[in-house]
Amino acid sequence: MYQFSYADIQTDSVADAKDRERQLLTRSIDMLVAARAVGTDSQEAVEAIHFLNRVWSTLVEDLGSPENALPKELRANLISIGLWLLREAEDVRQGRSDNFDGLIEVSQIIRDGIQ
Repeated sequence: MYQFSYADIQTDSVADAKDRERQLLTRSIDMLVAARAVGTDSQEAVEAIHFLNRVWSTLVEDLGSPENALPKELRANLISIGLWLLREAEDVRQGRSDNFDGLIEVSQIIRDGIQ
C-alpha cells in the first residue's frame, strides 16, 4: 500500500502535490470500484474504506491549514465534501449503507477538478 502523509503534500511543489492528489484519488476510486463489485462485507471494502479515510483525513487537514494557497471559500467547500465522504464511508463500514456509487462519483468529480 502507498504510504503518504501531510508532510508529503506539504513539501512537494504545487504541480507534484496536485499529481500526487490525483494519483491518490484514482487509487481510492479503483479500490472503491473493486469493493462495490464484491460487496460491503468484503476485504476489498475494508481496504477501500480505510484508504479513503486516510486520503481524505490528510486532505481535510491540509485544506484546513493556513498555509494552504487555495481560496478560503474553495477550501471550505472541499472540507465539507471531504467530511461528507468520511461520514458516508463510515456508514458503509458500519453496514448502514452500500453507497459505493456516491463515494466513487464524488471522488471522481474532485479528482477531475484538480488542475
